[in-house]
Amino acid sequence: MIVQRVVLNSRPGKNGNPVAENFRMEEVNLPDNITEGQVQVRTLYLSVDPYMRCRMNEDTGTDYLTPWQLSQVVDGGGVGIIEESKHRNLAKGDFVTSFYWPWQTKVILDGNILEKVDPQLVDGHLSYFLGAIGMPGLTSLLGIQEKGHITAGSNQTMVVSGAAGACGSLAGQIGHLLGCSRVVGICGTNEKCLLLTSELGFDAAINYKKENVAEKLRESCPAGVDIYFDNVGGDITDAVISQMNQNSHIILCGQISQYNKDVPYPPPLPPAVEAIRKERSITRERFMVFNYKDRFEPGILQLSQWFKEGKLKIKETVINGLENMGAAFQSLMTGGNIGKQIVCISEEFTL
Repeated sequence: MIVQRVVLNSRPGKNGNPVAENFRMEEVNLPDNITEGQVQVRTLYLSVDPYMRCRMNEDTGTDYLTPWQLSQVVDGGGVGIIEESKHRNLAKGDFVTSFYWPWQTKVILDGNILEKVDPQLVDGHLSYFLGAIGMPGLTSLLGIQEKGHITAGSNQTMVVSGAAGACGSLAGQIGHLLGCSRVVGICGTNEKCLLLTSELGFDAAINYKKENVAEKLRESCPAGVDIYFDNVGGDITDAVISQMNQNSHIILCGQISQYNKDVPYPPPLPPAVEAIRKERSITRERFMVFNYKDRFEPGILQLSQWFKEGKLKIKETVINGLENMGAAFQSLMTGGNIGKQIVCISEEFTL
């Protein structure tokens, strides 16, 4: 059987911006037979995420991410349906997900790398398993629970950067759900700002491209900042830290402004900002969601419950077609998405 796949065509270079042309689509022959323990799956949805920028370099700069190889199939978060199974725990028609799903229309996989998912948890929106009811949701929830130190009823203020993205749009809502009295988001367009305040329950939003971030933070966080959910790093982070309170906490989720630069992760703060951080005893520890695997199952159930109760609003930007994976990634890295960026590969399935 002939299937389509996407391979890494070229690397952007350590300090380069990724472009759609870094990827290319090709056809490949899928074996007719699967062996014991394997399954053949049809890909329904694929995820593009900022961390993937690190996988485009020969050296990812982290010990837990392997680089993508030139002319080899690219992989990431995916969800699909089993068409044929020789794995004892998986049957034809099961919906499954993996963090290492090849960018391919159909694929033969070792059943052990797949996790079965229950469509009821997402009311049939299977792509949510790649977003709010998946890794970004867990990253937001566990990051806040582990590193945010929220005490309900103690009038804490949370600031979220990259607030209209996959993690940010959830983090602000979760901050409120766990007891923050004020949540302020920073993002890059007026449309995103409006979405945060009118739909996602943020108390205020700042457009960093149009407004003076330090000035607007002072206005919207009169009592200072207690928790900072950081998705971006760079100048925005420096502005937030300068307004953080004594013994406050930074949740280091990502540093998208730094991913196209050859710097270590997490990038060091400028000396003056680092001095403020030390003086005010602000914690800034790396948060690695994979260190909390024992919390994934209860976390997913909690996120699903909030979604079903209408307490967690889920936003997605969906592009259709495997041929658009590169374009979707380029768009994501320049802020073209609201909520989770998803690519729909095939929609033919019945629940």
